[in-house]
Amino acid sequence: MRRGCGPVAGLAASRIWDIFPIVGTTLDERLAARLAELRTRRGWSLDDLAGHSGVSRSTLSRLERGEVSPTASLLGRLCTAYGWTASRLLAEVESAPAVVRAAEQTVWRDESSGYTRRMVSPPHAGLRGEIVEGVLDPGADIRYDAPSVPGLEQHVWILDGTLELTTDDHPHELTAGDCLRFRLWGATRFRNRGTHPVRYALVLVTP
Repeated sequence: MRRGCGPVAGLAASRIWDIFPIVGTTLDERLAARLAELRTRRGWSLDDLAGHSGVSRSTLSRLERGEVSPTASLLGRLCTAYGWTASRLLAEVESAPAVVRAAEQTVWRDESSGYTRRMVSPPHAGLRGEIVEGVLDPGADIRYDAPSVPGLEQHVWILDGTLELTTDDHPHELTAGDCLRFRLWGATRFRNRGTHPVRYALVLVTP
C-alpha cells in the first residue's frame, strides 16, 4: 500500500483550499470532494486520471461522488498520480489544530485489506514530517507498485507483532522494537504472516 501531496501545479495547498472549499460532513465525503478538487485543479478529465492512475473511469466517478470508499491500494494509486502522500491527503480533509488529542485523531479503516491507519501528527500543509500509526490484521498483505512521492523518507518502527516489509525486492522481517529507515524509490509490500495484529509507527519525511 502506498503511503502515505505536495504542491500541485506550483500552488501551495492552502491556496488550493481557498479556490476549492471542502464540503461534506463525514471523512469519506470530504475525501471524495478533495479527490475531485485535485483532478479539477490539474485540468484532468476522468479519462485523463484513469490513464495516469490505472483506475477505471467508472470507479473514479463513483469515488468522487462519494458512492464508494477508496481502499488503501486505490488511494495509493491516486496519490501516486497526483504526487501526493496518503497521510497528507487524509490530513488535509481534517482541521489543522496544533494539538490533536488521541480521541480526535483521524482513523481510516480499509476492511478489504485489513489495514487501519491513525493520523497521529496534527495536520499542517506547510510541514514535511508526519507520524502515522498502522495496524495490519493477521494475513494482511498490501502492495504498492510505486511511491506516491519518489525519494520519500520513511521510518518504520514496530510496536507490536512481526512485520515482513519488502522494499525494492529486499524483504525485511521486523519484530517489536525494530526500526527500518529508507528512502522510497520503488515497490513496497507490507505483510503480516502471523496470527496476531501488527502495530507500527510510520514516520514520513517528504523530500
